[in-house]
Amino acid sequence: MLLSKMAAEGGGKEMNEIKTQFTTREGLYKLLSHSEYSRPNRVPFNSQGSNPVRVSFVNVNDQSGNGDRLCFNVGRELYFYIYKGVRKAADLSKPIDKRIYKGTQPTCHDFNHLTATAESVSLLVGFSAGQVQLIDPIKKETSKLFNEERLIDKSRVTCVKWVPGSEGLFLVAHSSGNMYLYNVEHNCGTTAPHYQPLKQGENFAVHTCKSKSTRNPLLKWTVGEGALNEFAFSPDGKFLACVSQDGFLRVFNFDSVELHGTMKSYFGGLLCACWSPDGKYIVTGGEDDLVTVWSFVDCRVIARGHGHKSWVSVVAFDPYTTSVEESDPMEFSGSDEDFQDLHFGRDRANSTQSRLSKRNSTDSRPVSVTYRFGSVGQDTQLCLWDLTEDILFPHQPLSRARTHTNVMNATSPPAGSGGANPGSNGNSITTPGNSVPPPLPRSNSLPHSAVSNSGSKSSVMDGAIASGVSKFATLSLHDRKERHHEKDHKRNHSMGHISSKSSDKLNLVTKTKTDPAKTLGTPLCPRMEDVPLLEPLICKKIAHERLTVLIFLEDCIVTACQEGFICTWARPGKVGLLPSQNQANSPSGTVV
Repeated sequence: MLLSKMAAEGGGKEMNEIKTQFTTREGLYKLLSHSEYSRPNRVPFNSQGSNPVRVSFVNVNDQSGNGDRLCFNVGRELYFYIYKGVRKAADLSKPIDKRIYKGTQPTCHDFNHLTATAESVSLLVGFSAGQVQLIDPIKKETSKLFNEERLIDKSRVTCVKWVPGSEGLFLVAHSSGNMYLYNVEHNCGTTAPHYQPLKQGENFAVHTCKSKSTRNPLLKWTVGEGALNEFAFSPDGKFLACVSQDGFLRVFNFDSVELHGTMKSYFGGLLCACWSPDGKYIVTGGEDDLVTVWSFVDCRVIARGHGHKSWVSVVAFDPYTTSVEESDPMEFSGSDEDFQDLHFGRDRANSTQSRLSKRNSTDSRPVSVTYRFGSVGQDTQLCLWDLTEDILFPHQPLSRARTHTNVMNATSPPAGSGGANPGSNGNSITTPGNSVPPPLPRSNSLPHSAVSNSGSKSSVMDGAIASGVSKFATLSLHDRKERHHEKDHKRNHSMGHISSKSSDKLNLVTKTKTDPAKTLGTPLCPRMEDVPLLEPLICKKIAHERLTVLIFLEDCIVTACQEGFICTWARPGKVGLLPSQNQANSPSGTVV
């Protein structure tokens, strides 16, 4: 039924045909062929062996009312255009800036939204050989090159982002598994940096640069094993979600460099992550072909979604379709009293989604809540998903989850653990499912600091020592469970590594290979039958090559594929000012 519906909506009967429109409850989304951006010659890029096409947006707030700017990389080339979106046709003959690099390729980029003006923008560009360049495409200036001699890290830059609320701090992740904090005002030095430990925990370590004079990098993070594929700041800028090739999501308090919680993929590496607009949920995607929804407050998986037929390359929330209706304000991430902040002179970021940023389930849950998010993958498909109230706040216990309920005695949580219900500091529950048999309280009503999967420990550590650092699942839960993994988990060999048990945040980083089956069935990685399985609202083939970009804007959705075509999908009722041209070009409205 789903397949026939997909074919009917797309206007074709062959599943292999590329769709140019799709319908959801909001109405019809339509591909605008005249708003397609690419290299000026519009020739499909031969993407063999090249880095993923990425897209960055910034609004420069100019007086014309057309302040959106677009940057994208294709192979060795980097383009900077005025983005006209659904309003006018793209003029590919007039890029504001174009750069062609030799010997290295751009891999990722990010605009500083805080400092952008019509006269100047700060754009960071990461490269395949490890360097990071700061350029101003409006002034056509190249102001600085970081890690120029590759003394800091020689591996590919996987993700680069400005620190929210900061004019000069930025974070860079590499395929080495390391992440570095830079200040644009500081130099990198002429020798390789020397480091001294600042904080160490379960499978992560943070070092400061040991130098007589201040130099870059300010901090070096070593996270997990294998490449650090992507990181994302929470909407308030306080927390950092990292996904790695070892299959782990790790969420840190950025200023205090404390580990808040963690999650393991079903198998394989995690490739992408994003936060819900209110900071309550993180969605990840990766090599298990799944999207996984993780609760920030409860530190556990609450749902998985299966719709892709290959690796999921990008996940993103749609803040314009997400809706939350309730009355109680919220501080979702607790107070800063417990943390020893390392501000490095940055201002605290404000959430861009202010209407969703202060929500709570302390005494009353939302009257109505729906989170919309999307995903694109190497299967060339776009999936849209709704995360609804029945998943977030289940009323009836799931009988299938009862064998995985683990009751443990939680110590008193640190101050500021928002979301605690009266009496919930006694017996706390950690369950891979989303419910617990009565009369025990549901785990989604517990404080996040007491619930961050510490129920999987064979002995509960002292809460005064923990303070949210190592209160996440270790690997002792499997000792108390009977399970047969081979029939449930056919790709055990593809799982990554995770660390051995550690009950003290000061323990050194210990990296040991772990049997993947030992994490399956624990709160770290629930079995498929233990959490709700989402089905996509729509699942459409929209490109010939693997998809690498998904961005939700107010009047459109932007996607891009590895052939170098950046496509604009008008939201319902936002088709734009060129209906005649759009109809005339409709046969070529597919990505060719």
